[in-house]
Amino acid sequence: MRDPYEILGVSKSASPEDIKKAYRKLAKKLHPDANKKDPKAANKFAELNGAYEIVGDDDKRKAFDRGEIDAEGKPRFRGFEGFGAGQRPGGGFGRDSNFETFTWGPEGFQRSRGGGFSGGGGGIDEILKGMFGGGRRGPQFDPEHFAEAPPAAGRDVTGAVTITLPEAASGTSRRVSLPTGREIDVKIPPGLADGQTIRLKGQGMPGPGGATGDALITVSIAPHPLFQRDGADLRLELPVTLYEAVLGAKVRVPTLDGAIELAIPAGTSSGRTLRIKGKGMPGKDGAGDLYVTPRIVLPDGSDAELDELMKRWRDQKPYDPRRDIN
Repeated sequence: MRDPYEILGVSKSASPEDIKKAYRKLAKKLHPDANKKDPKAANKFAELNGAYEIVGDDDKRKAFDRGEIDAEGKPRFRGFEGFGAGQRPGGGFGRDSNFETFTWGPEGFQRSRGGGFSGGGGGIDEILKGMFGGGRRGPQFDPEHFAEAPPAAGRDVTGAVTITLPEAASGTSRRVSLPTGREIDVKIPPGLADGQTIRLKGQGMPGPGGATGDALITVSIAPHPLFQRDGADLRLELPVTLYEAVLGAKVRVPTLDGAIELAIPAGTSSGRTLRIKGKGMPGKDGAGDLYVTPRIVLPDGSDAELDELMKRWRDQKPYDPRRDIN
């Protein structure tokens, strides 16, 4: 532990009133409730309390100045000045051995006392209660409550990664850089939705209580040039020729795991939906389906024979596909 005068920011000649004033000012500044985002605040606060227990008590301050106790209030080894030097008849050290230490660990804020003392400058409990709610105003502060408080949780960190649609279907892994400067390998399970978050336990920032936060990795799925995702299903617009739509045909259709043949029924109109079972994304209830919508595409440029055929068809076999919407 550092020199208690240095921790309190006072000189060795400071008066008890100046020491008490310095403690009150720093206690208000360093209290963990006022520094929830600072993982070191609890340790600083415990260090401050330990320093005030030494120089805020007249007897212990004199013992520390004489070199009889250290910065934690523990008796220093005095050599062989007589086996019972500085001890009471019962074997314990005298008033100079009374000390109290403060720690912040997995059990929360802890206080331990080596012996009773009266204190010359006002006890820590008394000062803190006056500062943090001893009256009617302000939050109630109870130093003993800290011993029962759960460990201060660590801080979560975030990261982001982008994958392709085929990778989302089959699962993949990515190396992700975290704000902490660390790089971790993230395993991405099959079927993950766009914008979904993966929580990696214990990969975040450590907290003052020993617990470590998590890493939250948001996964984005890049747009695919052919497929549109609809939950576990996929949708695809498939260009077909006029004669394939009229006469029917078998055509090659892309899927996420390779092309397959699909039968286009004769007389298929644009907008009709054909389902290929099990060629969608993985889902909780099994793989989704691929829905294929044929889209009739005419040849580039003009074709005199096609024009003549369409004119004869128009004159001899007219029909109205919009009769139901007029």
